[in-house]
Amino acid sequence: MDSFTEFNISKQLNYAIEDLGFEMPTPVQSQAFPVIMSGKDMVGIAQTGTGKTFAYMLPILQGLKYSKERDPRVLVMVPTRELVMQVVEEIEKFSKYLNHRIVGIYGGVNMNAQKQLLAQGTDIIVATPGRLYDLAIDRALHLKSIRKLVIDEVDVMLDLGFRFQLTNIFELLPERRQNIMFSATMTEDVNTLIHDFFIAPTTVSIAVSGTPLDNISQQCYKVPNFYTKVNLLLHLLKKVETYKKVLVFVPNKKSADLIFDLLSERFGHDVAVIHSNKTQNYRIRSVSDFNAEKTRILVTTDVMARGLDLDKISHVINFDTPTFPENYMHRIGRTGRAEQEGSSLLFYTEKEQEAKEAIETLMDIEIPLTSFPEEVEISKKLTYEEQPRILEHNNPHKTNKDDAPGPSFHEKKEKNKKVNLGGSYKRTIKKKYKKPKTKGDKNYNKRNKKK
Repeated sequence: MDSFTEFNISKQLNYAIEDLGFEMPTPVQSQAFPVIMSGKDMVGIAQTGTGKTFAYMLPILQGLKYSKERDPRVLVMVPTRELVMQVVEEIEKFSKYLNHRIVGIYGGVNMNAQKQLLAQGTDIIVATPGRLYDLAIDRALHLKSIRKLVIDEVDVMLDLGFRFQLTNIFELLPERRQNIMFSATMTEDVNTLIHDFFIAPTTVSIAVSGTPLDNISQQCYKVPNFYTKVNLLLHLLKKVETYKKVLVFVPNKKSADLIFDLLSERFGHDVAVIHSNKTQNYRIRSVSDFNAEKTRILVTTDVMARGLDLDKISHVINFDTPTFPENYMHRIGRTGRAEQEGSSLLFYTEKEQEAKEAIETLMDIEIPLTSFPEEVEISKKLTYEEQPRILEHNNPHKTNKDDAPGPSFHEKKEKNKKVNLGGSYKRTIKKKYKKPKTKGDKNYNKRNKKK
């Protein structure tokens, strides 16, 4: 379908599309619309930024009639709180001229307030799996009325360990429902989930995950250690005119906090950070300030950045080299959007060389190596993980199984070699009668008299 006019949709949805300024549907929207409208199960393989939310909500809203029912008919599950709020906001824009009730459910806030919202009735629930399951078990939310289930960013959900909650939620849903799932990558876990719960789904795949974007320039730096990476990062970010809006990806929450503190010393309020240990208000403020360009640098982990609507990013800096090559594609896809030019930088150490080569194999290109700037100091400071492990012969940090000590280190003294044989009474009786008396043996004397 080349334009939204070819979609058989209501006037209310057309008005909303005009207000949003959408003219041409994206490939995923064109391909997903007829499949979802047909009622078949669907699996969509598409990266963030391809218009997935509108791809599944447009046909769902078209088929969702006005109702006064209290229980929801559509369930959308996403991995993070930020995505819940973002998807709710998007659905409200799409259904601007409709009378549908949309509620967002996520953890980290008062559950009683969410129960009160649900008690008022809703048509569409957008939720994270953990809080959704809690409310369902608490009987504040009834899922037997769900007709359409959407799971977005399912690969991230499984990475976060939500498989147990997802399986339990499936058991609470009615068997007759339409399943719609979107994932950026098709992993074994995702494939297993599809096999277990979907019925002959139609697959809609948009762009191969290993195809590099033409409008993103890529380069890499070989760096000896963590703190030299920090020095290089500080050196690059000094160029404010070049690095106008930068997304810095780090491996975990601990690194995010450390790098944020180090950058803040130099750039002050120009830096923000977002990860799952931060409070909800802090996370919302970090994203909104970055989008409003109140801050120039946002430090984040892979999980937190997936699905977030972050625009006009000039540079993506990969402070670490992702273990999974697909994650590199998701990261660099944050820049160079809407046909704009973007740049991606990759920092890698000798230990990360293999991960870098896996990325190049996936993309079928070699990332150009940029010479390390002479003015950047090579740090001698090492993290705990980078410090060499020296095993002393007489004081080993770790021992092999063969060298492990036995039950004792010395010969026992004579007094300690004695074995407890029980009291003398017990030993005497046993010797005299050949076996010990037992309480309650009423026939003991009778047997001895006969003998």
